Parts: sequence; C-alpha cells; structure tokens
Amino acid sequence: MLLRWLLRIGIGLALLLILLAAGSALWFYQASRRPFPQIQGTISLPGLRAPVTVIRDRWGVPHIYASNLHDLFMAQGFIHAQDRFWQMEFWRHIGTGRLSEMLGKTTLNQDRFIRTLGWNRAAQQDLEALEPEVRTVLEAYAAGVNAYLEQNRDRLPLEFTLFRLFGRRWEIEPWQPLHTVAWAKVMAWDLGGNWDDELLNARIVEKIGPDRLGELVLPYPADRPVIVPTSVVETPPPEDAIRTLLDLGRELERLTMGAGPDSGSNNWVVAGSRSITGKPLLANDPHLSIQMPSIWYEVALHCEPVTPECPLQVAGASFPGVPGVVIGHNDRIAWGVTNLGPDVQDLYMERANPDNPLEVEFQGRWEPVRVITEEIRVAGQAEPVRLSVRVTRHGPVINDVVEALTRTQTLYAFRWTALEPSRIVHALLRLNQARNWEEFHEALKDWDVPGQNFVYADVDGHIGYQATGRVPIRAKGNGLLPVPGWTGKYEWTGYVPYEEMPRRLDPPEGFLVTANNAVVDPSYPHFLAAVWDYGDRAQRITDLLRTKERLSVDDMAAIQNDTFSLAAQAIVPYVLNLTFEDPLARQAQEILRAWDFRAVPDSAGPTIFETFLKHLLHEAWADELGEEIVRELLTGGSHNRYWARWALAQPDLSWWDDHRTPQRETRDDIVRRAFEQGVAELRARLGDDPRAWTWGKVHTATFTHGTLGQSGIRPIEAIFNRGPYPAPGTSAAVNNIGFNVQKGFAVRSLPSLRFIASTANWSDSRFIHTTGQSGLPYHPHYDDFIPMWLNGNYHPMPWAREEVERVAEGVLILQPR
Repeated sequence: MLLRWLLRIGIGLALLLILLAAGSALWFYQASRRPFPQIQGTISLPGLRAPVTVIRDRWGVPHIYASNLHDLFMAQGFIHAQDRFWQMEFWRHIGTGRLSEMLGKTTLNQDRFIRTLGWNRAAQQDLEALEPEVRTVLEAYAAGVNAYLEQNRDRLPLEFTLFRLFGRRWEIEPWQPLHTVAWAKVMAWDLGGNWDDELLNARIVEKIGPDRLGELVLPYPADRPVIVPTSVVETPPPEDAIRTLLDLGRELERLTMGAGPDSGSNNWVVAGSRSITGKPLLANDPHLSIQMPSIWYEVALHCEPVTPECPLQVAGASFPGVPGVVIGHNDRIAWGVTNLGPDVQDLYMERANPDNPLEVEFQGRWEPVRVITEEIRVAGQAEPVRLSVRVTRHGPVINDVVEALTRTQTLYAFRWTALEPSRIVHALLRLNQARNWEEFHEALKDWDVPGQNFVYADVDGHIGYQATGRVPIRAKGNGLLPVPGWTGKYEWTGYVPYEEMPRRLDPPEGFLVTANNAVVDPSYPHFLAAVWDYGDRAQRITDLLRTKERLSVDDMAAIQNDTFSLAAQAIVPYVLNLTFEDPLARQAQEILRAWDFRAVPDSAGPTIFETFLKHLLHEAWADELGEEIVRELLTGGSHNRYWARWALAQPDLSWWDDHRTPQRETRDDIVRRAFEQGVAELRARLGDDPRAWTWGKVHTATFTHGTLGQSGIRPIEAIFNRGPYPAPGTSAAVNNIGFNVQKGFAVRSLPSLRFIASTANWSDSRFIHTTGQSGLPYHPHYDDFIPMWLNGNYHPMPWAREEVERVAEGVLILQPR
C-alpha cells in the first residue's frame, strides 16, 4: 500500500512538473514570438498623409514606397522600430547618458562619464541649430517610431519582458529627434578618439624616455601606398601627471565602445576604364565591433512618383534610430566610407586657483569655471545622483568622474570637436539626395564629425575621393600627449578649411583605395593625424586591383574576402631560416613552410604564426616596458605587425637583447625562443599534432547581445547570442577579422557589412551585414545572414520595383488613420 501510494505521488509530481514545463515553454514561445512584426496586410498609422507600401524581400530588407518625404521617413521610423526597437532603446540611453535608468548602478560610472563630457548637451545644441527642413525629417521619423510604440505596448521585444521579470522597469518614452542626434555623438566617440595613443605614449615615455618613443611609434612605412610625415615627439608632462594618466587609461578603457586596434574599414572605387561593364564599381566594408544584432539595418527608400518635392531613391545601410542611408547608393551615385582617423581630441592640464576652485589660470589671469548640474536616475534608487560638471574654456573637467584624478591638483579638461555644434544629420540627408560630384562634395561640407574617407562613383562614369571632418589647427603640438592649458600656446586656432581637405576626382590610374592608411604626404600643409594604419590592407587591395585589366563584381567580392597576410609573408622567413631541436617545433616549422599565408579556418598556419608573433613581441618588449604595458601593446592592430617587420630587418637592434639575462641575445635567439614558446602553448592548448592546430578552433566569432548576452546566465545568453563559429581572416588582412590576443584569438572586430555597387546596373549590386535584419530572437531573419557572411556570400540588391516584387516575402500597406 505504501509503495503504491508513493508511486502515485511520484507520478502526480512528474505530471505536475511536465505541465509546468509545458506551460513555461508555451509562455516563452508566445513571449518570444509576440513581438514579430506584421509584414502583410494593412496597418493604420495616425499622421500619415497618404498610403505607403512596404515590400519586404526574402532577405528581410524593407523597400518603402511613399508619395512624400514625410511619409517616407515616418515609415522608416515605424519599420526600424518593428525590427530593432530594443536596440534603439538601448542606444538612446547610451547617447544621452541614461543607461542606469535601465541597468541600475552597474552602469553609473559610464553615465557619469558621458554626462560629464556632455554628449546629451552637445546633442541638444545640435538639435536647436537644425534647419527647419531637417528637423521636419527627424520629427516625421520620430512619429513613425511612436506609432509603433502606441500600437505595440503589449508586444514589445523579449528583452523588455525579461527585464520586467528581473524586477527592472523604466518608462518607455516617446522617441524624440534628440535621440537620433545623440547617436551621432556615440559614433563620433567610437570612431574619433586617440585616447589610447596619448595615454600609452605617456606610459612608454615613463619607462624608456621620450628619445626612444620613436622606436615604438614608427613613421608610416615608405613601401606602403602613401607616405606621411614622421611623428614629432613632444616633451612629456611632469611625472605625477603621467602616473595619474596611467590610472586614467585603465578607467577609460572600460568606457570606450570601439573595437580596438583592428577597427577600421576598407573602401575602393574602380573607374569604368578598368571595369568589365565600362562603368564604375565601388566596394566598402567598415570594420566595427562584433555584436548582436548587427549595428546596421538594410533599407531602400523610394519616392513614388519622384518629384522635386520628393526626389529620394536610395538603398543601403542605415542605423536603427536614424533616418536615411549612411552607406549605399541612390539612382545616380554610390558612396562608401572608412574612418579617416583625424586627431580631434586633446587633454588640457588646467591650473586651479588655490583660493577659488572655480577659477583656472589662462595667460596669467584667473578665468571663471562654468558649473552644470546633471541628474542621473538609477534603477532601484529613489533619489537621482547629482553630478556637478565643471567646464573650462577647453571643455569639461573629467577629474570628478575618474577616481585616479581626484587626488591631483591638476585639472584635466577634455576638448573634442564633437562637443561643438555639428551638422552631420543635415549632411547625411543631403548626401542621400546628391546627383553628381558637385552635390556630393557640397553635401559633405557639413560632415564634421567623425571624420571619414568617402569614395564616390556615379552613372556618368566619374569616381572620386573626399576627406571630411572638422580637424583642429593647433598653435603648437600634434596632440600626442596632454598639454598645459594655462599658457595659451596649445590653443586651437581654427579648423582645416573644407576646400583644403584632401580630395581627388577621376585619377589617371583608374582606381582609388582607402583602408585607414595615410591620407596625405609631407607636402600637405595641415596636420591631420600622427598615427595611421600601417598600410598592409591598402597595399594588398592595390595589388589585387592591378592583377586584371578589367574587374567585375565577383572580383570586388573576392578582394573583400581576401585573407592573405602580407605581414606573415614578410615575417615567416625568419622562422624558416632557423633549426630547432624539438621535433614538434620542426613539425610546426614545416607547416609554416608549406603555408600560403591565407588565414582560413582549416589551416594550422595562421594559428602557429599568430601565436609566434605574440611571443616574439612579448620577448622583445617585456624586459624594458614591463608586463602591463606589453599586455596593452599586444591587443593587436597593424602597428605590431609592422613593428615586427621593421625590427626583424635589424639583427642588432637593441630591443632583441633581453636585459633580464647576463648574456646579450641576438635577433635569432629571440625568434627561436618565441617560436618554441608558441609551440609549447599550442601543444598545451590543442594537443600534440600541429596539423590539428587549425585557425578555426581558436579564431571564433560569437555574436553577443549588448545587454543580456553578457548576463552570466547561460540559458538567457543562449536565447540572444549566436556562436561561436570558426572564422576566416586575420588582423591587417583585407578580410580584417581582428581578435584579442589575450583571449586566445576570439573575434572582437570584423567587417560589419560588405557592399558592392555597380553603377552600370544597380540591381547587380550586392550586400551583406553580419547577423540579420531582425533584432528579435527566433525570428527567421535574426541570424540568417551569419552563414552567408562567414562564407563570403552576399544577397543581391533588387532596385526596380518589379524586381523587388519578384522576391517579395510580404507586402504591408500603411494607411493614414
């Protein structure tokens, strides 16, 4: 009887658990699918002036057709919100320094820093200065986002549901034009900083002195496409300031949102004289941090009919939260961007009045410091955090938000062009409507921050290049190190005039290439930057473009996906010339001897090379610079590869001698030691067979959700993250898929999209970004681009409406209410 009774209890409990599990599964299924957008039928939107048609193609790309610009941009706002509203919500809180309202005190330091710099204040001043027609566009876009919110309060993305389960609730406000403008500040910060260079230089100077800094911060190589002036090393600040900056560097590294040294981009354009179509081809792939969902959202915007009042026809990559297209083509021109990397940030050391902390010295006189009070709301706290921001003539004082600086009497003011009035939104909208080189050039006059390299192609056969950005002219110095703010000797005296920024039209060689390499030669009269990418990607692209007299779209795709390492080609021979006693080292050496220098997942060559290079640089630097600085130098980028190439060509270079040993080491001693260390590391990590040390085992891409993807709760992370996947490419290859050496070569940056435009027939253009159009987990378009992107594939960009209709997945009519 007792056994039977226990059996019944057990069966009952099992059935109850099954029912609970089934109920939970059903709830989760509904919660995750409820936000999926309607893509068929009709939706009424208040504020529309006429019907709008949205045709989503089978890749999830919306093609929006409207009879007026108001409705076109309103529909874009609605569609962006349908697919990516959580991303937009998160981004607007970053841009305005309000992350703590969502995430609590864990992000309070980030908010304090952003509010001190004043991204929110700068965005507000930009908004107030907008022309009426630009503000009208932003208001129409905001109306579309708000129409989505009004209709979907109970169908918001899964992230909102999960945060509420965790007890986090915040007010979901109406979208405002300010939120769009603030995103421009985020991207300006991401693409416009030279903090790492300044701070690392200061730390290196402390270790080895200013005279030897030039042995690490090398001039641009003479054998790469463009030569730049050699960097000038300034006198370093006092030792106490340097020590303070060491702490500042560690604090600020947590706050940056960039992708590290491998962030950059490629773009190039080929004239019709070198194209099989007889018309120009243009290619672009911006390199940004790996994330989920993609930073980009593909869209096509069509006025139908095209009229002087509604002239827009444009397709390409947009930012969720921003109207228009950032990279793409209209019916007349195509364009692509890479980061110019001008030095637009300076740290000024300020002397405070010992009798009045709200005054600082300037040229022998005391000047008042402006004080702004910011209030930061924090989830879980009843009272806001109040922050007093001091602002000098040079910018906001950052001492109060960096703990290390609270202990110094010297104030540090941060000057940055993005904190000054900007017209980038105006530039973007004009760019979308440009019809020729002259209108393109004029539109980019207002592309003030971040500075970019634009390449251009048009249907009339012209190709061109235009550098953009508000670049300061300094009375003295080159921005490599912090400067005294009280002397007046280091002031910004103006900005490089736009008409004097570098540009080219229809070059005789028939192509233009930019890959974050040096823009100007020594004859250029203005200082743009002290440090550039060291040119391997630019050289490789140039070499590949020269291999054929006539190039096709397929050739452009092959170049974008090229994984050949010029650095490995130059460095590996120094390993092959040595002999090793260890049989495993000899096996690894033979793998390198047979390697074709391409970084593909099933090859062991790149794994052996990259591990060796890490140890080579460590052994060359650690004895003089110390482990902490070396860890930061080993984060990657083209600098390390060029430094190794430069140093290996000098067998007696002092850096080869290890000061920790009594004997004097030679180059070959350090190469041998580094290679043996690398082999030992790989044996411990991947086993005794070097053939199994394939690149795809260590160079993996995990697309991680910006908030819940790093929650530490594996079931939650599994909902939102995708990967890891074996990834091709490597640092400084054209397929520049960068990694963090300290984390075993896991991918941290990548070509965030690949775009190829054919001006002969826009429908022959191709596109792909990293993840998928949707930001909603389990939606078919959440991750469908990942295998295409990994394999170097693209989807076509149908242009004519009848072509779009042939590949339609859904047709949605937006009706005025």
